[in-house]
Amino acid sequence: MDIRLEALSARHPAARPGAVPALKSLNLQVGAGEQVAVIGPSGAGKTTLLQVLACALPPTAGTLTLNSQNPWQLPRRALQALRGQLFLAPQVPPLPPRQRVVTSVLAGRLPAMGLWASLRSLFYPSDIPAAFEALERFDLDNKLFERVDRLSGGERQRVGLARGLLSPAKFWLIDEPLSALDPTRSRQAIAALVEEARARNVTLVATLHQVDVALSHFPRVVGMRDGQVAFDLPAAQVTRDKLARLYDQYEHELRGEVPAVADAPAATPQPAVMHCR
Repeated sequence: MDIRLEALSARHPAARPGAVPALKSLNLQVGAGEQVAVIGPSGAGKTTLLQVLACALPPTAGTLTLNSQNPWQLPRRALQALRGQLFLAPQVPPLPPRQRVVTSVLAGRLPAMGLWASLRSLFYPSDIPAAFEALERFDLDNKLFERVDRLSGGERQRVGLARGLLSPAKFWLIDEPLSALDPTRSRQAIAALVEEARARNVTLVATLHQVDVALSHFPRVVGMRDGQVAFDLPAAQVTRDKLARLYDQYEHELRGEVPAVADAPAATPQPAVMHCR
């Protein structure tokens, strides 16, 4: 999926009317099949960017085009069809706590399923081997029939990512997927995502606090600050000086000192969008 943003501005979903836009006259283009990491300090506008790309948040100015279509000019049915090609994974996946992991993972296929098939899948998982394989990529195959509320925060995040592997989407939007993972799990998860996206020619945009992971696993890195693109470069061209300027006054985040969701039994997450329908 080809993405283009031209002079786009947007407010954070929780912002009050009249608040300063979180994105300000932003220009960005992502080609079909590219894998792009978005980095930057807290408040840079990274999550708002993903919400805009997922067609969950309309811009206040400028334009967004996906495959040469402006989503907000489409009829409702066409917009829903376009959203079915998108997969948005928030930092805290909205997984029903009493649901089995196998059911949560297979829910990734819901955008391509009819009503009755969707309802049936809630009680009779239709493709257990596929769910097992997706979980195996994230070292969670032993949790296949576990209840979601018995998982740690990091395990929930990985279930949310495994869900994406079964999605029919052509565009994956992943928001801070490593906040509850240790360094080893983080690299494993990102490697799996990037490899799968490349193999399937899926466009992948992921926001990351872990700068070292972004530079080592993504061919292209976009640095954001104050709602604008500070740089857009191949990973090999992102220098220490550029990172120092990007994280000026946020050096603790550049060093990785970012509050994380503990990898421990997680509380019930707040509602969030996983599939933009």
